[in-house]
Amino acid sequence: MAFLLRRRLRPPVGRRFFSSQPFSPPPNAPRRRVVVTGLGMVTPLGCGVERTWSRLVDGQCGIRALVPADLKMAGFDEATVMYTYEQLASKVAAIVPCGKEDGEFDEEQWLQSKDYRSIARFIAYALCSSDEALRDANWLPIEFEKKERTGVSIGGGIGSISDILDAAQMICEKRLRRLSPFFIPRILINMASGHVSMKYGFQGPNHAAVTACATGAHSIGDATRMIQFGDADVMIAGGTESSIDALSIAGFCRSRALATNNNFLPHASSRPFDCKRDGFVIGEGCGVMVLEELDHAKERGARIYAEVRGYGMSGDAYHITQPHNDGKGAVLAMTRAIEQAGLHPNQIDYVNAHATSTPLGDAVEASAIKSLFLDHATSGALALSSTKGATGHLLGAAGSVEAIFAVLAVHRGIAPPTLNLDEPDPIFNGTYMPLCASKKMQIRAALSNSFGFGGTNASLLFTQPP
Repeated sequence: MAFLLRRRLRPPVGRRFFSSQPFSPPPNAPRRRVVVTGLGMVTPLGCGVERTWSRLVDGQCGIRALVPADLKMAGFDEATVMYTYEQLASKVAAIVPCGKEDGEFDEEQWLQSKDYRSIARFIAYALCSSDEALRDANWLPIEFEKKERTGVSIGGGIGSISDILDAAQMICEKRLRRLSPFFIPRILINMASGHVSMKYGFQGPNHAAVTACATGAHSIGDATRMIQFGDADVMIAGGTESSIDALSIAGFCRSRALATNNNFLPHASSRPFDCKRDGFVIGEGCGVMVLEELDHAKERGARIYAEVRGYGMSGDAYHITQPHNDGKGAVLAMTRAIEQAGLHPNQIDYVNAHATSTPLGDAVEASAIKSLFLDHATSGALALSSTKGATGHLLGAAGSVEAIFAVLAVHRGIAPPTLNLDEPDPIFNGTYMPLCASKKMQIRAALSNSFGFGGTNASLLFTQPP
C-alpha cells in the first residue's frame, strides 16, 4: 500500500516541477494590532510592579552602597575579595532587595528550591517577572492550541559572568573535573526564554535578543513584530540582567563608564541630565510584558494597558561605546517609531529617556529630542524624564523596565520624575526641562528610548488602548 501511495504521489516523467513560471507572491495579510495585557518586574526599587511603580513616582531611590559580599566571590579567600573590592573605583550599585518580606525577591523560592537550583540569577528574575505578568494578564492556558500560539522573547545583555569567574577559578586551582554540568545552560542568555517556555509549555516563537543596553526594548519590539506577522497571538517579552559581580563591575570601571564621585552618598550617584553626572550606576533586574493581538485580547475580555504602536531601530555606525555628537542614531530610531505609529511628533506626550547619567550620552540624547520635537519640546508641552536616577542602569533589562514605566505612565496618567537634577545640563533652558517631580497629566502617547554599546538604538511607542 505504501509503495502504491508513493507511486501516486510521484509526478509523471518529464514533469518534475521544473517550471519557468515564478511563484505567486506570498499571502499579503493585514498587519495585526498589538496590545499590552500583563506586566511583571523585579527591580532595585522592589519586587513587583506595584511596589516598583509606587516608589518610583514617590521619588524614592533603589541605589545603595556596594559591600564585598555583593561581588559574588564565594570561591575566593577573604584577602582576595577585600583586595578586589578596594580596587573598584565605583562602590555603589542598584541591587534587587532580597528576603521574605513584601516587595522583596524571594531567593528561597526562585533560586534555592529543587526546581530552580540549576539556574542563574538572571534567569530566576525572568521566571519571577513572567509569573507576575502572566497572572496579571490572566493568561495561563492549558489547551495545546493556545500554548502553540504563545511565544517568549526575553533577552539579556551579559548573562552570568559570576559563573564564568567561578569556572576560571576552578581551572586555576586544577579542579576542572568539579565543573557543574549546568555551567553552559546557566550562562546562555537564551535560557531565560527557554526556562519560561518550558515552565508553561509555550510552543510559539522562542527568541532572545542580545543588544547590550537596548536588549529589553528590542525584545519587546521583536515580539510585537512576531504577533503582527502572525507567528503568535501572545508573546511574553522583556529583558533580564544580573551583573552585580566583581568582574562586571571591574570591566565597566576600567572603561570609565561608572559613577565614582558619590561613593559615600549612593542615592546621589545616578543623576541623569545633571551637570555633575559622572557615569552610570550598575543595576540589575527584569521587566516582562504580556503582548497580545488586539482581537484576541478583546475576545477573552483581557484588561488592556496600552497599544504598542511603533518600534523604531537604527545604528550609529560610529563607535563601540559612544554616540555621535549629532545624535542622528537616536533621531532615526524615534522618527521611525513615530512614523510607523502614523503619528506626528507633536502628538507624543511623554518621553522616557535612555539617559544613563554619562556626560556625553545624556547631552546627545537631550539634543536629539530637542531637534526632533522642536517647539513641542521647547514649549514645555512634552514631558521628559529619565528614571535611572531611581533604578540605576539595568543594562539588558533597562529597556523593558523603562518600557513598562512608559506603559504605566499612559495607563495611570502620571509621568515619573528624574532624581538628582540639581543643576540641569546647559542644553536645557526655559520650559525645555526634565521633570524633577512626578506629574499628573493625560498621556495619550509615550516614547521609550534605549541605546546600547555598538551603536544599537531602539524606540518603543505606546498609546492609549484603542
